[in-house]
Amino acid sequence: MKFGKSVCILNVGGTKYTFPRDVIKDFPLRRVSRLHSCASEKEVLEVCDDYDRERNEFFFDRHSEAFGFIMLYVKYGKLRFVPQMCELSFYNEMIYWGLESSHLEFCCQRRLDDRMSDTYTYFSEEDTKAEDEARGHDVLERPAAAAAAAGAHRGSAKWLERMRRTFEEPTSSVAAQILASVSVIFVIVSMVILCASTLPDWKTAENKSVEEHRIIEAVCIGWFTAECIVRFIVSKDKCEFVRRPLNIIDLLAITPYYVSVLMTVLTGENSQLQRAGVTLRVLRMMRIFWVIKLARHFLGLQTLGLTLKRCYREMVMLLVFICVAMAIFGALAQLLEHGLDLEMGNEDYASIPAACWWVIISMTTVGYGDMYPITMPGRVLGGLCVVSGIVLLALPITFIYHSFVQCYHELKFRSARCTRSLSAEFLN
Repeated sequence: MKFGKSVCILNVGGTKYTFPRDVIKDFPLRRVSRLHSCASEKEVLEVCDDYDRERNEFFFDRHSEAFGFIMLYVKYGKLRFVPQMCELSFYNEMIYWGLESSHLEFCCQRRLDDRMSDTYTYFSEEDTKAEDEARGHDVLERPAAAAAAAGAHRGSAKWLERMRRTFEEPTSSVAAQILASVSVIFVIVSMVILCASTLPDWKTAENKSVEEHRIIEAVCIGWFTAECIVRFIVSKDKCEFVRRPLNIIDLLAITPYYVSVLMTVLTGENSQLQRAGVTLRVLRMMRIFWVIKLARHFLGLQTLGLTLKRCYREMVMLLVFICVAMAIFGALAQLLEHGLDLEMGNEDYASIPAACWWVIISMTTVGYGDMYPITMPGRVLGGLCVVSGIVLLALPITFIYHSFVQCYHELKFRSARCTRSLSAEFLN
């Protein structure tokens, strides 16, 4: 901040807060910290609603009581809802000041998730417009002499942005929906061919019509390759494009085909190298990654992936619970079923690793029936194992469920926001 006094006053809904100017720079609230980088009064007015230069006072026409609770979070690190205030309204205030639902205490996160599940809403279109105006501010303020060059650049950038949205956002336009439908059809066709190719009858028929199968497979691979190349060309950040998980999966799904073709050319169709044959079969099965491409077009799969990403701690905790239970019940089962009577013991429990297999299928209530205890102490242990499995598996499920609901609404909001912005652009 290159203007005003050394003390800044934030006036939020009539309630004033005084801070040193240096504190504003690293303020935990993103909207407040943006004031430090403002070089003119005009830039300040893009962040706040009004500004008094004489008193160096910034006015925000927002809910004062909600901001008071947000300031308590800044001071003590705990964020809770304002009593007798709508959860969605408070969440809207949080978004305005630059906070997310993850900053809330767990009890308040559950309240927000339940409310969002009951009533879905769009948050703060006013903020969306403000962000769009901020992005376009530098374009509107350019000198008239550079208008022609800027117009050509904007036209090219606008075309690239439309192409990017067409390939990246299936709900952005009719063309994007058609492209997504075609891509889904190719994924389904490739999956059907891959699965059917393992059937004995299909292998017999394949010897008679090898060329037709290869042509269909090559067309599918050609479509996936072209789609991946175009998306790479129109992407904004090439490095970020390469690091995205879905793009890595696309590469893993496409590469085995070209590697298998190259190995077939180098080693021959009827190669006697057994290793090459095994490698080709492994590479062929790696094409099952194609099915993950459906996550690009279906909100449910995207929600699942985002939930697993955010709940990795709970997933690790679940695995730790299972491993500890496997070690305890596996050792006890081996002792009760085999260790106490080596001659007449149950041979299915001859080792602890074998008993651990019984523990995992019992805790998950699968029960294949391939092995089971025959002694009375072993059966009692089996009952305890099943009950313990139900309890241990249920403990982290609550965390994962609420995270899934939150991720679903976030992705649904992003999709709806994209659709609304493109509709407005089309009407204008």
